[in-house]
Amino acid sequence: MQDQDRLQAASPEPTNKKNSRLKRILLWTGCIFLVLVIAGLIAVEIMLRRAEPILRARVIDALSHRFDSRVELDHFHVHFLAGFQVSGSGLKLFPNDLDMDKPLFAVDEFSFRTTWQGLLRAPMYVDRVNLKGMHIQMPSKDQRQNIPKLNGSAGDGKNKIFVGQIEVDGASLVLATNKPGKVPMNFEISHITLQSVGAGQPMKFHAILTNPKPIGNIDSTGYFGPFDAHHPGDSPVRGDYRFSHADLNTIKGIGGMLSSIGKYDGTLNHIVVDGETDTPNFSLDSANHPMPLHTKFHAIVDGTNGDTHLQSVNAQLLHSHIIAVGDFVRIPQGGHNLTLDVTVGPARIEDMLRLAVKTVPPIMDGDLKLKTKFFLPPGKISVSQKLHLKGTFEVTNATFTNDKVQEKVDELSLRSQNRAKEAKNIDKQNPDAIASQMRGEFQLADSKLTFNSLQYNVPGADIALNGVYSLDGNQFDFHGNARLKAKVSQLMTGWKSVLLKPADPFFSKDGAGTEVPIQITGTRSAPKFGLDFHHKDKDNHGGDNSSDKNKH
Repeated sequence: MQDQDRLQAASPEPTNKKNSRLKRILLWTGCIFLVLVIAGLIAVEIMLRRAEPILRARVIDALSHRFDSRVELDHFHVHFLAGFQVSGSGLKLFPNDLDMDKPLFAVDEFSFRTTWQGLLRAPMYVDRVNLKGMHIQMPSKDQRQNIPKLNGSAGDGKNKIFVGQIEVDGASLVLATNKPGKVPMNFEISHITLQSVGAGQPMKFHAILTNPKPIGNIDSTGYFGPFDAHHPGDSPVRGDYRFSHADLNTIKGIGGMLSSIGKYDGTLNHIVVDGETDTPNFSLDSANHPMPLHTKFHAIVDGTNGDTHLQSVNAQLLHSHIIAVGDFVRIPQGGHNLTLDVTVGPARIEDMLRLAVKTVPPIMDGDLKLKTKFFLPPGKISVSQKLHLKGTFEVTNATFTNDKVQEKVDELSLRSQNRAKEAKNIDKQNPDAIASQMRGEFQLADSKLTFNSLQYNVPGADIALNGVYSLDGNQFDFHGNARLKAKVSQLMTGWKSVLLKPADPFFSKDGAGTEVPIQITGTRSAPKFGLDFHHKDKDNHGGDNSSDKNKH
């Protein structure tokens, strides 16, 4: 009995020793396993690093055969600790059948990763590719048939790799041309995200561009592709855009802050765009008077050269309605010519004058209808200097804001209606200004408006003029004929009227009581109205009347 008790008391010690020994074995086993794993990982990493030259050579060979191109790859690295990762820089592709000094495709830096599961999938799945500095140099149209096919895989034509997303920082696309004197098209994109990238499939994109002129941010989302390498212009594209904080002051001659929204659809060389713009402070440098401008437009854009065909532009400038159609076409010398057919109306003449002329307030108020050919070439000079207009206009219910000018108009109308006594005693503060009507042909060039066949009418008088008006408001130079209802003696009162009686037959012509040559010269602040017999003589006889004019 005592022996049995001694055996039971001694049994825990061997059991504890056994458990302790087991723990030590498991601990050492775990440590050894961990060391082996780390050693294995290090060994694999070393093997991969040693294999990098082999992998790099295989990548170059695969790209070379896939794109039938000479491939340059400056740096190439492979890591696997957090999945299968590849990075590199200096990737360039030079197609064998194209004579190009610059690579067709180049990437400054690239990286991508995939999981081991993604690596073993068919097609292989790559979650995201990061590119920095992607440059595509498309050759001229006559060489594009030699571009190797970019869609599908060599051999069976099946897609081997599917990319979930491509992030590009800094991209450029250059479309070369073989036309003499025509510069290549260059597209710059600050950032672009491409999603669901696979061969033969459209790519969803989100692009952020910094527009060079006018400087502003363009944010666009849509779908592009599949890309047609042989005929890039036939590549489909669709989406919407937002153009914000576009500083028009970066374009010489105009000013304001523009914003625009719209949508587009079509192919790269035939993009249908519908949009609208808002410029709350649009101005021309010739006047520098900010005015609200809102437009809606429908246009066809050739994305391969920037040519834009404006099929409809519907604009509102303050109180004036403007409709335009035309073209914005690239020229060999660089830049674009803007050519429009413009119809203005219903509109106000003061809106147009306020936009174009420095003088405040505008010299005239009234209703305006206008049709004109609009031509604006590229160049560094201001818009007012290079803008060309040619058309016809009609102004009704017009009054002059300059009291001196309006008083002359009121006096002319009253005297022409045989109301000389009222004209003599005209109230200079008379609020009932007599309205004028004007119509004629005009041409704008070199910041000067030239009028031909200008017809000016007030009650009792019809005036035909030709002349020039400078956009700065500092020059009037008009000459023509005035046909008045009243006879010349009826234009005056008292003894002057009696003295002029014998002259009535000499000035009465073709049913008019009086017909005389007149002139309007001077400046806005100091207009001069007078008879112009010598100017008429100059037209008839070639005489010089530069220093001898009768002014009343």
